[in-house]
Amino acid sequence: MRPGPRNLISDVPGLSVGNAEDHAVKTGCTVLTADTPFTAAVHVMGGAPGTRETDLLAPDKIVQQVDALVLSGGSAFGLDAASGVADTLRAQGRGFAVGDQRVPIVPGAILFDLLNGGGKDWTENPYKALGALALASAGQDFALGTAGAGTGATTADLKGGLGSASLVLDTGFTIGALVAVNALGTALADAAGHFWAAPFEFGAEFGGLGPAPHPDPARLATKRVGHNTTIAVVATDAALTQAQAQRMATAAQDGLARALVPSHTPMDGDLVFAAATGARPLGDPVADTLLIGHAAATCLARAIARGVYLATPADTDILPCWSQRFGQT
Repeated sequence: MRPGPRNLISDVPGLSVGNAEDHAVKTGCTVLTADTPFTAAVHVMGGAPGTRETDLLAPDKIVQQVDALVLSGGSAFGLDAASGVADTLRAQGRGFAVGDQRVPIVPGAILFDLLNGGGKDWTENPYKALGALALASAGQDFALGTAGAGTGATTADLKGGLGSASLVLDTGFTIGALVAVNALGTALADAAGHFWAAPFEFGAEFGGLGPAPHPDPARLATKRVGHNTTIAVVATDAALTQAQAQRMATAAQDGLARALVPSHTPMDGDLVFAAATGARPLGDPVADTLLIGHAAATCLARAIARGVYLATPADTDILPCWSQRFGQT
């Protein structure tokens, strides 16, 4: 296996991603969409999730496909980003057909970035407009680090950020991950800047430092409780059922745990969406789904490290970036 040409989730053919930010507020949102509806599922392991339309992603529900997935800052206010996406898609004639009406299906998840040094004294919720802007900017290339839903993200000891990574398997399937890293825990395995995700790194995609010589698994987060949540999407071009997509999301949680310590805490809302475009049929449903799940976990671990590694400094930051503490990226 090897990274795709962009090393982004948009290496999965048919997918595009858009970001929108408000740097004064220190927040933003990220939208993943496609030209046609795609199969989606979700798996939640954090104790404090914030979500929209995730119940319908269970395999027993009537709606099996969605039009977009939204990751947003803003805590509960950020759920409104999906409304801006849905309004725009409806104007484009997209959505689940109900009689003569179209209802875009846009699940979303949020992270808490309300106490990160940005100005939150808005008179009107900004997230609906940010959602529409993010959708309008969707394409195959998009910014990482201090961008989109990762704009105001933080971890225990550094700024967080938006990360992405991809893999092309020997079987031909492409897998990608997209993540907004806003964890209670830390992505660092030691005080010298090595990442927990280092064993899964390709090349120098997050510094090429290699594993920590003396990792400290007892390192505990110092971030204040309530300022948390890492939210992600893993995607593939494989033809997965909704149940198989849910297994991919479940497997990808291993990647989150490999990259952030601690993870899945009672104070995080850690959540992984899965997206499957269905372009490539499975050859062996057992072997293929096993390998796809493993690749999704690997991609998510790498994407988390990239999001932290590529964060950039801004005025009124409450934490330094990786590059400020350990050298230029």
